[in-house]
Order: sequence, then structure tokens, then C-alpha cells
Amino acid sequence: MSEVIFSELACKHDRKIGVIELNKPKALNALNLNMITLLHEQLILWAKNDKISFILIQGAGDKAFCAGGDVVSLYHAINGSRDTTEVLDDDAIINNPSGEFFTQEYTLDLYIHQYKKPIVAWGDGYVFGGGLGFFAGASHRITTEKTIMAMPETAIGLYPDVGASWFLNQMPNNLGLFLGITGAFFNTADAKYLGLSNFSIESAKKQTLVDDLCEIDWTVQNDISVQLNAILKNFESASVDVMPVSKIQEHESIITSLMLGNTIDSIYSAIADTNFEDKWLSTAQQKFCSASVLSILLTYKQLELSKDFSIAECFKAEKNLSYRCCQYTEFAEGVRAQLVDKDKTPKWAFDKLSDIEPDLIQWFFSKVNNT
Repeated sequence: MSEVIFSELACKHDRKIGVIELNKPKALNALNLNMITLLHEQLILWAKNDKISFILIQGAGDKAFCAGGDVVSLYHAINGSRDTTEVLDDDAIINNPSGEFFTQEYTLDLYIHQYKKPIVAWGDGYVFGGGLGFFAGASHRITTEKTIMAMPETAIGLYPDVGASWFLNQMPNNLGLFLGITGAFFNTADAKYLGLSNFSIESAKKQTLVDDLCEIDWTVQNDISVQLNAILKNFESASVDVMPVSKIQEHESIITSLMLGNTIDSIYSAIADTNFEDKWLSTAQQKFCSASVLSILLTYKQLELSKDFSIAECFKAEKNLSYRCCQYTEFAEGVRAQLVDKDKTPKWAFDKLSDIEPDLIQWFFSKVNNT
């Protein structure tokens, strides 16, 4: 069975809906390089097909839209090129499959952001990391009462990538920075508030929605996006009673106060040293305190540098930083501890922010040769 299933749903007057199903439910539909290649190729074909009115993207199974990228494969590719403690040189990372993965993933994500036809993404269940980057570029983003989102990269020695330099910076009051450095989970109401979701629709209504979409005459000379908006809004109105409340809105004043510091050191201390009575905040704090301090610093620096970047400039900068993260040992160690050996005790390179030399951060943000 293919890792991605493509199909076309018939509508009136020979119009069709192109359907993409990420088909690795046991792996929570995590994206690998083969899937990314297949997705990009098919989207290009459908972009040229006048019979395809719009695209619907979904995940197989009932647990996840997409829980991120297949970082375990990246771990094996990286460690196959070096000794455990060795920092790879620029030539080694350029020729490593991990570099190709990030290059192709970001190319696909940017293509989705710029796609000429509407893309409806059904973000049910887990939408983490690379899955959120894949989801975020769609024109019509649907979340459900079962949606759980996060950018948890600091827990594996990486940083929020896949366009997060763009969408986290669009959020008010440094909420994006808070989510990026803590990896906190958030729900459909949060996603709507933060601009990552357009519609909150009950999970059980999916098939009825798809059936209704197939009954629409997409040949009518109305804007397809406008038609989709009206239909999805009706389904959202019928789903209000099952939706959770926004944790981020509930705690926004506290989060804002935590993020008032103008340095990562002051922000780190504020989050780490506060005694939270609320479970959601204390869980975010626990994730933050167990994450890589190097990754937290890289996240802070990347979001600072990219504040005025276009979406394309964000992906370009992320590609370079991701190459650097693959060269360094922190990312591989985080993946080892969390997902390979699963001992949950990563041996991070640094215990405190103050241990990290400025020259190392300068290296992370220097240009990789021949890229």
C-alpha cells in the first residue's frame, strides 16, 4: 500500500476534488522523503488539471493528520556519516540524505503556501511539527475537537521549522515565541485564535461534509474559495457545542507577562521559576525545562532574525539552520533519547544558557558552504 493515497472525487459537470491521504497511520502519518516527493509531484499535476476544482488533504486512521517528519530516518542518516561526538563538515551534510529531506520538505511547504487552487486540510488528531508546517500552508484549514497541535522541536534538539519562523511571528504578544520554546500543546480554539485554523468542525461531520462538497456545482462562475468558506462556516456553526475553550486565551495575560523580558535569559528564568497552579501551564513548563537549552536559544534567535522576513525568506533561513542542526550533535542526541532508544534522558550539550559560547551561535547562523 502506498504511503500516500491519491484519488479524485466526482462532482457535477465533470469537476473533481483531488484527495490526498497520508497513509502511515501506525507512524501517525509522519512524513518521509518519499512521501514529500509524491505529494509535490501530484500537486503539480493537479495544478495543471482544469477538472480539479480544489484539493482535500487528510490523514489515515483516527489519531493524526500528521505528527511531524520522520526524524528517526534522519537520525540514522546523520549518524551513518559520523562518530557520535563529531560535528559534520559542510560537504558531509550537503551530501547527506538529511539535508535533502529538509530541502524537499521546505520546497513542498512553500509550494502549498503559494498554490493557485484552494487546499482544504482536515487537521484531525495530532498535528505536530512538520505536520503543522504542511497544514499551515493550506488555504482552508480545518481543526476539530480532537485536534492537538504543537511545535515540539526543542525536545529533540531542533527548533520550530517548516515555516514556523513565519507563522509563529504572526501571533500577537509573543505567543508564538512561547509556543516555540515550550512546545506546549494547543487545541482547535487556540488554533483559531492564533490564525492557524480557519474553521472548527466536529470530527464526526467529516463524511457529511465531503458528501456535500461533491454535490456542489463548481463550474458556477463564483470564486471557489468563497463557496468553500460558506459551506465550511455552516458546518462550523453546527459544531460549536462540542468545541473546547482556548487555553491560550484563558492564560494570555500570564503568558504575556512571562515573555516581557527583552533577552532569552530573562524569559527563561520567568518560565522556569514561576510556580504554576494551572495544569496546562505547568505541563508547558515541564516540557520547557527538559528541553535543550541550545534549541531554546536557537529558536529565540531565529524568530528574532526572521521578524520581517517573507515566507520564502523564512524557508531559506530555516534550510540553512536545519543543515547546521544536522551537523551538530544535539539534534541526533534528542532523537535518540526520545524516539530511538526512548530512554527519555537526552545528554544535552549544555546545562545552562550561560554555558553556550556566542561563537557557537554565530556558527549556527553562518551560511553553509555550497548551498
